[in-house]
Amino acid sequence: MSLMSRRHLIIAATGIASAAASSRTVFAQAASAPSGPFKVEPLSYPTNALEPHIDAQTMAIHHDKHHQAYVNSLNTFAKDHPKIAEKPVTHVLANLGDVPEQIRTGVRNNMGGHANHTMFWQIMGPNGGKPDGEVLAAIDRDLGGMQKFQADFNAAGGRVFGSGWVFVTVTRDGKLAIETRPNQDNPIMDGKRALLGNDVWEHAYYLSYQNRRPDYLKAWWNTVDWKAVSARYAAAKAGALDV
Repeated sequence: MSLMSRRHLIIAATGIASAAASSRTVFAQAASAPSGPFKVEPLSYPTNALEPHIDAQTMAIHHDKHHQAYVNSLNTFAKDHPKIAEKPVTHVLANLGDVPEQIRTGVRNNMGGHANHTMFWQIMGPNGGKPDGEVLAAIDRDLGGMQKFQADFNAAGGRVFGSGWVFVTVTRDGKLAIETRPNQDNPIMDGKRALLGNDVWEHAYYLSYQNRRPDYLKAWWNTVDWKAVSARYAAAKAGALDV
């Protein structure tokens, strides 16, 4: 056998071994993920549907890895503390003082992350449109019109130090306000509800935008599904809005 043939054989064998090892690793990770009552719902659109504003790789990692990690942690907590899964997520987040102290911070972080991301996937989509009807009227009334609202929302998101979220909160009577939260905190923890929100953790945008968070905040508006936001607004006024 020639030197070149032996070299090709070694390279091929190495590639096969690496692929096999990679497959075993992925399988092991999937097998070790704790099952339980908490689930990540599939996206209602392909991971590339929000391009070029949010790239497919970011969406896949964000949904399948980051969100799934929060749910995995919740299912681990639920094994020893099943009561955290016996009531709705909204109830648990609104009553964190009732959660056992040894898991309270973990539940706050991971259930907050689960709630935030569940909302996040719901209010985005490839055919976003524009706000109208009651939502547009509320934006004009409470937030100074669409142009001012977007500018103020982007500025608030840009001021979040480190990791967190920028939200539009909504009251039962339909009043809107721009608010931010650190880490994975959610307005439910303060007795409020999020109409919509944008994730300003770096994992939400870094592959495409690196440290240019303001560019991400501006581009993100192209992904907002205003029909979904309108449905959330109606649910909030009816007292039926979930996360």
